Amino acid sequence: MNGPEIHISFAPELRLFVAAERRDGRTALVTDGSSTLGHVVESLGVPLTEAGRLLVDGTRVEASHVPAAGERVRVLGFERPQSVPGAPLRFLLDVHLGTLARRLRLLGVDAAYESEDIGDAALATLSARERRVMLSRDRGLLRRRELWAGAYVYSDRPDDQLRDVLQRFAPALAPWTRCTACNGPLADTDKEAVEHHLEQGTQRSYDVFAQCTACERVYWRGAHHARLEAIVEGALREFGGAAA
Repeated sequence: MNGPEIHISFAPELRLFVAAERRDGRTALVTDGSSTLGHVVESLGVPLTEAGRLLVDGTRVEASHVPAAGERVRVLGFERPQSVPGAPLRFLLDVHLGTLARRLRLLGVDAAYESEDIGDAALATLSARERRVMLSRDRGLLRRRELWAGAYVYSDRPDDQLRDVLQRFAPALAPWTRCTACNGPLADTDKEAVEHHLEQGTQRSYDVFAQCTACERVYWRGAHHARLEAIVEGALREFGGAAA
């Protein structure tokens, strides 16, 4: 590469994406003179889904800006909560984020999830078609041009993943209103209407039920309810005032 030399630095939260030699302050970079700043940033390892603001000599520019010699570039993350254009706020999760998908659904957040690996191109196309924010730990997927919107999930721990998504996007929470299996809406139902789905012990022990209007799965406050309740209460305590 033989073109203009710029000086570039990254916000602390973005430094995990770049090579070690670029993590401490501003470093020099020779560009080709024709690539956009967005392309330059991604070529250094940072998905544009994580680059909230691009500053050139202190002035905000678009990703389409073509860097010129001597420019001082600063790549910042998104301010939280991050505003996403359009409504309602909906998510799409890749095959590796099944636990996060179930927890988002538990909280009433619209979270589509692919339990099989359908490929990056198909996921990106689905994100665009249904206007869903793509959540993934796959940096290559988040660089797909077809994506409508996306976000990198920074942790591999479900508790931290959930907290990160709720903090970043502040979705409205409506616990116990979505099916954790298929993402469909739940509706209250009588025991008599669903008893053919229930084992005898469940019929004897429980009287309050809900059923998914999409896949017909039946829900009640069974043995795992206390653990789920703890997840819900923790989210509401920390993020319950969030608005869509």
